[in-house]
Amino acid sequence: MSVCVRAVVRVLVLQAAWALGGGQVRYSVPEEAKGGTVVGRLAQDLGLEAGEAEARRLRLVSQGRRASVEVSGASGALVVSSRLDREELCGKSAPCALRLEVLLERPLRVFHVEVEVTDINDNAPLFPAATKNLSIAESSLPGSRFPLEGASDADIGANAQLSYTLSPSEHFALDLQRSGEYRESLFLVLTKGLDRESLAEHRLLLTASDGGRPSLTGTVELVVSVLDANDNAPQFNQSVYKVQVLESAAEGTLVARVSATDPDEGINSEITFSRSNTFPSGGLNLFELNLQSGEIRLRGPLDFEEVRFYELQIEAKDKGTPPLSGHCKVVVEVLDVNDNAPEVWVTSLSVPVAEDASLGTVVALLSVSDRDSGSNGRVRCAVWPPSPFGLVATFAGSYSLVLREALDRERVSEYEVEVRAEDGGAPPLRASRGLRVPVSDVNDNAPAFAQAVYTVLARENNAAGAELARLWARDPDEAGNGRVSYSVAEGGAGAGSGSGWRPASSYVSVDAESGRLWALQPLDYEELQVLQFEVRAVDAGEPPLCGNATVQLFVVDENDNAPALLPPAGGGPGPWAASEASASASASAPGSLWAWAAWGAPAGQVVAKIRAVDADSGYNAWLRYELWEPRGKGPFRVGLYSGEVSTARALEEADGPRQRLLIVVRDHGEPSRSATATLSVSLVEGAEAALAAAGAVSAGAGLRPAAGAEDGAAAAAATNVWLVVAICAVSSLFLLAVVLYGASRWAPRAAVLSGPGPATLVCASEVGSWSYSQRQSRSLCVADGAGKSDLMVFSPNCPPPPGPAAENGSAEKGPSLSPYSSGAVENLVDVVENVLPLEVC
Repeated sequence: MSVCVRAVVRVLVLQAAWALGGGQVRYSVPEEAKGGTVVGRLAQDLGLEAGEAEARRLRLVSQGRRASVEVSGASGALVVSSRLDREELCGKSAPCALRLEVLLERPLRVFHVEVEVTDINDNAPLFPAATKNLSIAESSLPGSRFPLEGASDADIGANAQLSYTLSPSEHFALDLQRSGEYRESLFLVLTKGLDRESLAEHRLLLTASDGGRPSLTGTVELVVSVLDANDNAPQFNQSVYKVQVLESAAEGTLVARVSATDPDEGINSEITFSRSNTFPSGGLNLFELNLQSGEIRLRGPLDFEEVRFYELQIEAKDKGTPPLSGHCKVVVEVLDVNDNAPEVWVTSLSVPVAEDASLGTVVALLSVSDRDSGSNGRVRCAVWPPSPFGLVATFAGSYSLVLREALDRERVSEYEVEVRAEDGGAPPLRASRGLRVPVSDVNDNAPAFAQAVYTVLARENNAAGAELARLWARDPDEAGNGRVSYSVAEGGAGAGSGSGWRPASSYVSVDAESGRLWALQPLDYEELQVLQFEVRAVDAGEPPLCGNATVQLFVVDENDNAPALLPPAGGGPGPWAASEASASASASAPGSLWAWAAWGAPAGQVVAKIRAVDADSGYNAWLRYELWEPRGKGPFRVGLYSGEVSTARALEEADGPRQRLLIVVRDHGEPSRSATATLSVSLVEGAEAALAAAGAVSAGAGLRPAAGAEDGAAAAAATNVWLVVAICAVSSLFLLAVVLYGASRWAPRAAVLSGPGPATLVCASEVGSWSYSQRQSRSLCVADGAGKSDLMVFSPNCPPPPGPAAENGSAEKGPSLSPYSSGAVENLVDVVENVLPLEVC
């Protein structure tokens, strides 16, 4: 229980320390620590469990120079990897801190660690030279002060606090002056007057001791030569000169001018200047002193980032014998200018970025710095273009490049991002760093067809495996996410002959890769006119996405059916054979028919009507009737489109008792197909014809007596009425055709897909029909039978043929001219052919 309590308390303390420290861990390590020395338990202080540091790859981020510490992968401890020399790392700067960035992956986090390298007393005080020569006039009064060059210690703090001792002497003592603003000044003080004759040279040992434990020392031998005579030393007008110089100052710039006076006269008052010491020693060649005028000029470039202050010890010496000298200090302060551009480093880059990455995702870690100080070193950062990425400041000089807007790889697949840094100098300096951020694809686009509905035309009797069309669906995704496969999803049609509904997959198939639509079997227009089904396109993504398109397959009729003759129908308009004649016709060859005609029948009398039907459609089912035998000026003729056999002239006895007619029925297909009917017409007296017609009516054969003289006028009047009705009907159809033609010319034409090539416009002349349409149909009048559904523009609305009641009425009134006489029908056909074109596109 106590162990758990201690663990909880430890976690709370770490969290509090972490919150107070602003996310920064601090350690300290003495310099010269041996390799492998543990600086701190970094993984434990970051709150990581055992083994988690190695699993999440806890590591240091290099900052451009070799670090002297590293992270142990197994334990997660921060250890010394190479020699730590505080003086090499920081010089005289205090404190000496190494600022490190620690990267923790999965998830990505960055921590800032500060390692302070503490000083040890490993450097002894050091004088500039082992021997220092001094010349002091014997006339110097007690209390005279002579500046000495003190020792320097590379350590800092107490280890660099120096104290000086002088070997015992009755004439000399030391005076050390310390100042918080300047470096300490050491003087050799004359405590008792000198006598050159008793002792011309004094040798003193000056010892410098630092404040370390144990203390280290350095020594210099002072050789004091006692000079005679000249008893006035030059005096500077001020002991310390303070000047400021821009680090951008050009070579030859005047830095300062020192001056000194000597109250002596003559040669003892002539003064020359010299430089006795320069601190730091690197500035020795930067300044040039004019020995006569005391002008100090710049001889080399200054760098504020390297050295900010220079101290020059200037000596003024007269020309007396012995010469006397005075001393002053020139302090040169280097002023910063904006001469360093910001620097940008990419410490970590996590690419590619998924296009469905959430907002706030960290893409890269950046580090920005500027060697200048003040406003010149204050850096502002921005990212260009400003979207979809942004910068978030995580710590001083550290930024995270994060996602601010949603990505779309199909719109932009890769971003060239530029991180721009600008300091606060005048004028400001700028730097930039370019990043390439590719975007990885996710399956976020379903396949889409170019058209929602495809219209495909296929001729019947096509070969199995023939290509009908090519479908294509676009998926803007890449690789498997954009690889599309096709399949027939659903759809079908009702098959003919009462076989019921059949699925579309029994007629057509689609290639899974190319989208090629091909027929599985030959198509039969008489069995199937329209097949509607859906084609599905599915990509290979995870999860897969799909799109659908509707395909309307229209089967175009071919002239593959010959006309078929129909048996005589009871109640037909013509005088067909009686029961015994029908029996004889059935016993004879197929297509043989019988009919009677009365002697003296006038021209135009309908004798019989040939009935035929064609299983095809349109032109292929439009039948015409031709009389082959007898040719020339025979007594009979046949209506071109009605099939009615009528007298061409009055029948005479010279025509014989029987006429044999050979009638050919042809369709308008290419090539046309035909059927042949043989009609035997027996010529009898009028009474016999009436008895034959009565017998035919009683037997259901539809006999009609020959026309009388008084009924001829009624028949002619009826013919005129039907002719007027036909002309009105044709006029109405003409107006309707003109309206439809104008609408078709001004309306946008729908493109249909009829093969792998470009979409074409379907015209009537191409598909073998007058006008091919799914929505409009007309009735094709075939003889006196039931109307047939067709798609022809010209399909006159034929009234139903007269029923048995009508025929009975006609029989009671006597013979009359049928409204379907060849003259009326032929006139109607001629009008239609002259008014309406047979081919419409």
